[in-house]
Amino acid sequence: MAQTWLHALAEHVRRNGPFPHQMAFILDNRLRRLWVNPDEVIDSLALTGSEQVLELGPGPGFFSVEIARRLSSGRLELFDVQPEMLEKARRKLDSAGYRNVGFHTGEASEEFPFHDGSFDVAFLAAVLGEVPDKSACVRSLARVLKPGGLLVFLEMFPDPDRLSVHTLCQLAEAAGFDFMDAQQSPWKDIVRFKRRAAS
Repeated sequence: MAQTWLHALAEHVRRNGPFPHQMAFILDNRLRRLWVNPDEVIDSLALTGSEQVLELGPGPGFFSVEIARRLSSGRLELFDVQPEMLEKARRKLDSAGYRNVGFHTGEASEEFPFHDGSFDVAFLAAVLGEVPDKSACVRSLARVLKPGGLLVFLEMFPDPDRLSVHTLCQLAEAAGFDFMDAQQSPWKDIVRFKRRAAS
């Protein structure tokens, strides 16, 4: 029964674009933490505390609080196509006491409203598969990341738009990133790239 319900939801998302903000409670529940622990995932960002971090498609902030918690003197910028999702994330971060966060609405296929080389790290959790122009999105990420900056993708079950490590490598390497490593399992893949220095 649960599998049928998940399949139906996944097909709805596939046909209708981004995960609906009205169903954000599915993304932000305790059961999800059984197979995706935010603390363990954010370890892959290797944050020291002073970084400027871009989280693309944060939804209701499932990972955002953990990122903000680790940025003692840095800053987190959230960018999402749905203002309603950003408002949910804002409430969660405010209640946790984090003020080192900015909120931006826009389409990830278009240019991001940030200066070149603004960020040390960019993080996307189950987002790129929903972006209409994936190549344009990754090129924009390359522009706003500093040379040597870290790009981290998390792809998860049961996302119907889950991208393979191979596909992520093709997109990222074409945009100026070098593959670093991948942690792979049936439940999730964490794939890391480094922004190539300008030649």
